Amino acid sequence: MSRQRAIMNWSGGKDSALALYHSLRSGEWAIEGLLTSVNERYGRVSMHGVRVGLLELQAERLGLPLHTLQLPETVSMDEYNTRMYDVLQPLHRQGVTHAIFGDIFLEDLRNYREGQLAKANLTGAFPLWKRKSTDLVREFVELGFRAVLVCINETCLPAEFLGRELDMDLLNDLPKQVDPCGENGEYHSFVYDGPIFSEPISFQKGEVVRRTYLPSATADRAWDNEFWYLDLSLV
Repeated sequence: MSRQRAIMNWSGGKDSALALYHSLRSGEWAIEGLLTSVNERYGRVSMHGVRVGLLELQAERLGLPLHTLQLPETVSMDEYNTRMYDVLQPLHRQGVTHAIFGDIFLEDLRNYREGQLAKANLTGAFPLWKRKSTDLVREFVELGFRAVLVCINETCLPAEFLGRELDMDLLNDLPKQVDPCGENGEYHSFVYDGPIFSEPISFQKGEVVRRTYLPSATADRAWDNEFWYLDLSLV
């Protein structure tokens, strides 16, 4: 059976890592590379705040090419969609037919992704879809993945969670209202080891900063905008 050619939407965090793991194991996909949104001013992964150098090292240890969607610090949805289309179209011309995501249960986000992909003649794939968040975290840990929390939404968690290992102790310490996978944006993580990495990534923990973002003028619901970030750097 021939495999379908796909791009992996890679945030550098646990959900995309677990989705990539299952995609590689399935035998259904030929993964052509990783696609990551990057803040072009600061050279960091959008929302996660991880340095591009660490992102590039993840791609190297995964043995996959890295494609980046370069974004300004403030971007409208129209500009975001245009820039994403401009990145996806060359991939489609090269034979990529699908884009894989680590989304779990946000229906509106999936619908948005599928609508934008259709404009570029691509189809979405969601290997973790509708699985229980607690089960996903347990599987992530049991498979031997290693990750640390690098971004915290302060309306959901205190900054003291920054830098903690994503393990069962963390899962047990999360408040009940927080999704175990942070699917609602409660936290973001950086994966530095696991069964799909050729070797672990060494890093050191640095400065903790708090950043405030202005909500988009097109937002149709309340939008949390206070976040804590842990800076990581290469050793």
